[in-house]
Amino acid sequence: MKFRRSERLVDMTNYLLEHPRQLVPLTFFAERYSSAKSSISEDLAIIKETFEQRGIGTLQTVPGAAGGVKFFVKVKEEEVRPFIAHLCDLIRNPERLLPGGYLYMTDIISDPQIVNKVGRMFASAFSNTEIDVVMTVATKGIPLAYAVASQLNVPVVIVRRDSKVTEGSTVSINYVSGSAKRIQTMVLSKRSLAEGSKVLIVDDFMKAGGTVNGMISLLEEFNAQVAGIAVLVESENIEERLVDEYLSLVRLSDVDVKEKKIKVSEGNFFSMNIGNR
Repeated sequence: MKFRRSERLVDMTNYLLEHPRQLVPLTFFAERYSSAKSSISEDLAIIKETFEQRGIGTLQTVPGAAGGVKFFVKVKEEEVRPFIAHLCDLIRNPERLLPGGYLYMTDIISDPQIVNKVGRMFASAFSNTEIDVVMTVATKGIPLAYAVASQLNVPVVIVRRDSKVTEGSTVSINYVSGSAKRIQTMVLSKRSLAEGSKVLIVDDFMKAGGTVNGMISLLEEFNAQVAGIAVLVESENIEERLVDEYLSLVRLSDVDVKEKKIKVSEGNFFSMNIGNR
C-alpha cells in the first residue's frame, strides 16, 4: 500500500512520539510506507524542523548501516517558565495548609496534564544522560516517575517501606530521615533492578533529602549508579542538606500557618543547565 506524504508525516510523527530514545532504522519506515529511503529522509527533516520550532523535541540521526533516527524530548524556556509560575500559584494557595504546616499536594500529583508536563521537563533536562530506569519511593512520587519514564522510554522501579510477598526476595536498608532524624526502612525487590543500572531518582517533595539519600544507599547494594535526581518541590530552609546535586521545579521557602501564607519560588531547573546534561 502506497502512502501519501501527508499520511507518512502523521504516522511517523506518532510513531516517534510513542518510541522516544529508541533507534528506528530508516529501512523500518521505508518498508512500512513502501517508500524510498531518500523520501523518508526528507520526511524526517520536516518532522525534525517542526519539532524544534514547536518545542516538542528533536531528532538525532545515527549514521551507518545499523543507524537510524532517535526522538528526544526537548522543552523550551518559554514553555517552562509559565508552567512553573502556574505551579507556584497553585502551591501558594492558603487552602493547601494542613495541620502541622503540611501542604495538600494530592490534587497536583493526580492531575494528568500537570504530571505529563513535569515528565516532559525532567526528561528534557536529562535527555543527554544515559538512563536505564527511573526510581521513586511509594507512593506520591509514582505518577511523576511514570510520566518521566514514558518520555525516556525506560521502566520504573518503586522502592517500598515494607516488603510484599509478590515482590519475591528483597534487599532492605535502614536510613535516617533528614528532617525527623528517625530510623526508617526501605525495601526493593532483587528482580526489579539489574546490577550496574544507571538510575534517575524522581520524587514529589524533598526536605533535607533523607529519603533520596536512602535510595542512593539502596542503589549501592545493587552496584547501580545515580544518573540524576529530580524533584517537583524542594524545601529551602534546611540546615543540613543530605543531597547536593538535584533538579527542582519549585522551591518552598516558608510556611506561615498563623498568617496562612505559603512562600514559593522557581526552583533550580534553569541553573542546572537544562537539556545539556
